[in-house]
Amino acid sequence: MTQFPSLYRGPEPGHLPALSRLPLPLFVLQPILARIVRKVAADEPSVFNRLGPHKHTRYIIDPANMPFVLQLHPDPDNLLLRACPRHDLPDHDARISGKFFDLLQLVDCDQDGDAMFFSRGLDISGNTEAVVSLRNALDDLDGSLAARVADMFGLPGRAALAALRRAAGYQPPEA
Repeated sequence: MTQFPSLYRGPEPGHLPALSRLPLPLFVLQPILARIVRKVAADEPSVFNRLGPHKHTRYIIDPANMPFVLQLHPDPDNLLLRACPRHDLPDHDARISGKFFDLLQLVDCDQDGDAMFFSRGLDISGNTEAVVSLRNALDDLDGSLAARVADMFGLPGRAALAALRRAAGYQPPEA
C-alpha cells in the first residue's frame, strides 16, 4: 500500500495560525477588549493599588507579529484596552513588545518576564518602572489571566485558548 504524505500538517509550534495574518477590522475587537478589561477590573480591583502611580500610565502592548497593537490605560476612572493600527500608535508612556506567543505565555503561565527580557524575547521602552509595576501587579493575580479571559467566553473561549497553546507548543503547568 502506498503512503501519501499528509496534506495537512497543522501549524508548526510558534507560528501564528493563518487567520491571525488576515486583515481584521479593529472595530470587531473593541467590544471584546472592553469586556475583558472591565471584567478583570471588577474581579481584581486591588490590581490598581498594586500599580500605584502607574495606574495612570498609557501602555502599548505590541505583539510584533500581529497587524495591530493594544493600548492599555489601567486607570479605574478611565479604563481602556483597545486595538490600534500598528502604523498609527497612540501616545504612550511605556511599550512592551514581543512575539504574540511570548506575550501570551506571560499572561498564561509562570513565564519569567525578566528572563524573556534578558534573552531579547521582550523589548521594553519608555517608562520601565511602569512596566515592572504592571508585570508585578499581573504576577500577583492568582492563576492564569489568559484562562480567566477564556472562561469569560465559555467553551468557545477555552477552545480558542487551547488552540493557541497548541500552536505555541506549550501547556501551562497546571493544565
